Amino acid sequence: MTSLSRSDTSAPSPRRPFAKRLLDGLSPSRLAVPVFLLSWSFLVLAPLVVIVLFSFLQVKAYRVVYVPTLDTWVSLIDSGRWMTAVRTLRIGLTMTVIELLLAFPFALWLAKGCKSKTFKSVIITLLTIPFFLDASSRIIVWRSILGTNGAINTALMSLGITDSPIDWLLYSEFAVHFGLLGTHFPTMVFPIFMSIALIDDDYIQASQDLGAGPAQTLFNIILPMALPGIVAGIVFTLVPLMAAFVEPQLLGGGFVDLLGNSVNSALQQLKYPTAAALSTVVVALLGLCLVVLILVTRKRHDMASMFMAIRR
Repeated sequence: MTSLSRSDTSAPSPRRPFAKRLLDGLSPSRLAVPVFLLSWSFLVLAPLVVIVLFSFLQVKAYRVVYVPTLDTWVSLIDSGRWMTAVRTLRIGLTMTVIELLLAFPFALWLAKGCKSKTFKSVIITLLTIPFFLDASSRIIVWRSILGTNGAINTALMSLGITDSPIDWLLYSEFAVHFGLLGTHFPTMVFPIFMSIALIDDDYIQASQDLGAGPAQTLFNIILPMALPGIVAGIVFTLVPLMAAFVEPQLLGGGFVDLLGNSVNSALQQLKYPTAAALSTVVVALLGLCLVVLILVTRKRHDMASMFMAIRR
């Protein structure tokens, strides 16, 4: 009887039906990553590959010739458009640094210094206004303010500060920088604000109780914990800056040509391989900047641990 009972207890359990096992294997947790990777590859990576391949074609008689060639890339180098890429990278990096220097203290004050919830809500709402207005309708207003007969020059000459209008206020790199400033300020502020707002006030209070000054608290507590937001702000600001074309077109007056303007011009002239090559240059420059950013930030934190820190 004892051996019989042992054999009964050690008998294998009946196998579940195949359909049940298949459904268990297709749980949402197991499907999430493959579905995301497949969707991302189809919607984002595949078009980028097509753009790169399209840059090795050429147009003859307004028709695309599907024969691989380097003529498009050679023409870009011979025409001097590589200077446009250098100018775009320089302006993009300069504006990103300016936005960071302005946005970080503002986000710090908004997250920890502003005590009125109503006032904070009003400021956050005002920061979203650029997202609801067309870029050209916002930028065109500055032409009447920065022009030689605009409000600024009229006020300066009326006050006797200048004898003649200042011509570099419009149709110059200064005007382009000025126009880009307000457009991309919210994209830098919001990630930094969210990251700083998640910092527990107890950390700041403990730092002060241990005798740390404001500068020590800033560099040893706030900056390391706000690093995920800073990195996100840099990415969300630099990427659209590299593709900007409205501000250079309206405020640059054709004197400040960026890659975005060159791509738009090539598309209007039906030079699709040229537009694809210029777009490939933009993507390559962005990839280079992101690689440099990863190499710089990983000395203190790797990317994954930085963004996981937001969960604190």
